[in-house]
Amino acid sequence: MNDQSISSEVQATDNEAGPFAAMPELLAHVAFPETMESAAGFGRWWLDTRDAQLILSHGAAQFLDVDPGLHRSLEAGFTNVVPEDMLQLVMALMQTRLRGVTIDYEFRVLQGTRGLRWLRMKSVVQDGGMAGMHAGVLVDVTAARHVEMRERFSYSMTQSLVGADSLEDAVPRVIQLVCEHLGWEWGAYWQMQHAPMEQPELACQYYWNHSEYALAAFTRESRDVRMAPGEGFVGHVWSTGQACWIEDMKSDSSFLRRDSARECGLESGYAFPVSYVAADGRRHSVGVLEFFSTLTRQHDAQLPNLSAVIGGLIAQAVQRMEQQEIMRRLAQTDDLTGLANRNHFHQRLEVMSAQAGQGGAPFGLLYIDLDRFKPINDAFGHDAGNLVLRQFAARLQKLAPADATIGRLGGDEFAVLAPQAFAGADATAALQALAERILLAARAPFQFEGHELKVSTSIGISMFAENGWNPQELLRSADEAMYRSKKSGRNAYCFCSDNGNLLLAQQQSNLARQLTIEAQLHRALAENEFHLEYQPVFDHYGSRMVAVEALLRWRKPGGELLPPDMFIPIAEKSRLIVQIGRWVVRQACRDLAVLHSAGMTDLRVNVNMAAPEFTNSGLPYELTEVVASCGIAAQHVCLELTEGMVMKQPEKVVPVMQMLRQLGFNISLDDFGIGHSSLSRLKKLPITSIKIDRSFVAGLPHDRGDGAIIRSIIDLGRHMKLDVVAEGVETDAQLLYLAQFGCSFMQGYLLSRPLPLQELIGMHNKNRPHQGVSS
Repeated sequence: MNDQSISSEVQATDNEAGPFAAMPELLAHVAFPETMESAAGFGRWWLDTRDAQLILSHGAAQFLDVDPGLHRSLEAGFTNVVPEDMLQLVMALMQTRLRGVTIDYEFRVLQGTRGLRWLRMKSVVQDGGMAGMHAGVLVDVTAARHVEMRERFSYSMTQSLVGADSLEDAVPRVIQLVCEHLGWEWGAYWQMQHAPMEQPELACQYYWNHSEYALAAFTRESRDVRMAPGEGFVGHVWSTGQACWIEDMKSDSSFLRRDSARECGLESGYAFPVSYVAADGRRHSVGVLEFFSTLTRQHDAQLPNLSAVIGGLIAQAVQRMEQQEIMRRLAQTDDLTGLANRNHFHQRLEVMSAQAGQGGAPFGLLYIDLDRFKPINDAFGHDAGNLVLRQFAARLQKLAPADATIGRLGGDEFAVLAPQAFAGADATAALQALAERILLAARAPFQFEGHELKVSTSIGISMFAENGWNPQELLRSADEAMYRSKKSGRNAYCFCSDNGNLLLAQQQSNLARQLTIEAQLHRALAENEFHLEYQPVFDHYGSRMVAVEALLRWRKPGGELLPPDMFIPIAEKSRLIVQIGRWVVRQACRDLAVLHSAGMTDLRVNVNMAAPEFTNSGLPYELTEVVASCGIAAQHVCLELTEGMVMKQPEKVVPVMQMLRQLGFNISLDDFGIGHSSLSRLKKLPITSIKIDRSFVAGLPHDRGDGAIIRSIIDLGRHMKLDVVAEGVETDAQLLYLAQFGCSFMQGYLLSRPLPLQELIGMHNKNRPHQGVSS
């Protein structure tokens, strides 16, 4: 029913001599229900603005859950209005005393068993209406409010879960959103705890409540209580996998927290399971969410309609985090022993060195090499050798401190990063005691198919900062000490020499060399001593060249070719890397134009970028000028940067990346898999491809850990619509493995070594009838 038709009804009733004369007739008019109101879903009201008396039709009275007819005060008519809305409603009605002022206000009422409802009170403009008498309609807008509430809630919840890296980040926010948007006072998430030698129990992991309610006693009891599956409200939901209402928390004997619920005034609650179906078809229970209200059960509550969606989204987030944790473990763990692998151990050593260098406590490093291990492999085979390695690793884990990092660096070499507990006056004695326990553990025989196998160890020990300030110096010092142990007869340990003169001399020599190379780099830029070589990138069958990676080379005036790993780190420290990077980009674009002219019109060039370049907001404009001046399109240039570069300053790097993508440049994440980026961050990066680090490719096809990681990265790229490039392909077996699992592109010495520009053109011309880039 529209406002005009309603207006005519009201007007017909109100056109009397005055408000008081009209009152009896109005009261008679509203004494009985009207079919029109019931059918159209509205109620009518009349306000005597002089005495603030209110007349309600049957429809309006039902909405407000009061009697129809005359109410001699606004308070009497609005007795069920939520207190927070009452003052604003009364003030809005009082404003109607002013000429020309109307009301259009939404407020909440508590309607008995129907619970919380939203009503809209709207004036109806009358032609020739009486002074002092205001009329209008009342409409229930709860359904529209619920739709709006669900949409807003679903969006906020999805944003919270998608961007979260842990349950600790996501679940409390979801509980808060449910309480604030769907009208609950207290909510919690329960999860199964598995303590050693004890039965699993459900425990309250996260909770949230409205601060204006005194719910501390209920929170305290919820945090303290534990429930077995099937026990209590939460245990019942966990065991059955079905959502459940509790309508009388204070009296229900099955509700274990009824005393604190009574104390806090909680009346009703709703709980539902959080679970997902895994790839094997089995349902995995993750947890239980529960919410409680100070109101009796609301039949129109929105939570039951959304519980399946909420539980599903949280379960998906849990599943994603579990998969992310598996990938992280695979990338950090040695497949044979379960210890930290070389990459992860070096990362931990780098972190501890940085912390100690900034004022943290010093620490010790033990470098361990098994003696007489090769004869066991030769005599009994690799199965026997693997058994020794696994069992020795297990012995190291038992005797090392709980916060130590133990790694297998390769072959029969291990290392222990002794924690800060060893720092202080007794550091040397503590490290000696640990080394002696390791020697003893290694000498205990290993049993293999009835044979008793015996080894020993040689250990070298270095200490921060006495024997080095960075991972390279500490490892070198410990390695030298370990070789002294071997030369002294094995089955022994040695500390790096307490006399630091040799190390100091080495450091001084390295510093002098760095300063010399830095000066030569300035000259090399000025005198054009740099040149580029290009390593082709092929499609997944290795038959078609699709791109080339630009690799910087430096030939000094005397003819000496200096490897990039000798001068790039120095250039990065001196900030010369920015100038060198600009030279590389310009030269690569000029060379790409030559390659396009030679018939390779679809060829792309990949250029490695340094960290400082991507923090420069002017980079997109500089690159646009470069490609324009060279006559090539931005889409033919791919900029490579590492995970570490992005994660160090994401607030500066990501906006530059986004601008570059808008301009058409491609961006590749280099050395993927060895950095620290989470999947939630990765999906937000404006990249077009990821490049698998060569350290994973090297183990193919025999290393199961490397294989699992590579398959996961390829699947990740497929789902995120990213190209996946594998670098370091050096054997046919690696090529076939990568092609089998759908790796997009590959590069490596098996396919082609890096080539000067003219040799690259020659290779293309030679192979043009059979392969090459489409023209």
